[in-house]
Amino acid sequence: MSTIFSRIIAGDIPGHFVWKDDVCVVFASIAPITPGHMLVVPRAEVSSFTQADDALLAHLMSVAKIIGQACQSAFGAPRAGLIIAGFEIDHLHLHVLPAWGEAQLSFARATPTEGPELEAACGKIRSVLREAGHGEHVSD
Repeated sequence: MSTIFSRIIAGDIPGHFVWKDDVCVVFASIAPITPGHMLVVPRAEVSSFTQADDALLAHLMSVAKIIGQACQSAFGAPRAGLIIAGFEIDHLHLHVLPAWGEAQLSFARATPTEGPELEAACGKIRSVLREAGHGEHVSD
């Protein structure tokens, strides 16, 4: 059975993408903890990080680092936060977001957000990714 993330990746459900490569995609969370909250999601339907092979995890972490740097730059944040929870959707995903303190790294702070706000956040991150030389992976 296909997960909601697989349906977003396939284009069956709209998503606000900032990155696409052969292994994973990155798109905006529809309930961001902070503006710029992105999800790094493998194309393969792997249920959790403990089920993923080492090569996949290494790739996801590498992309998460790039996205984290872009989040910091785009939103003027001192840090990028990374959360691997995996309870809400049975498809491995890394939450990457600009952060100003550990107290912000809580799903209790998540706020459902509409398309225009998500697209504005994605536009900032895409611009930073292109400036950093990652244009081949930036999704419009």
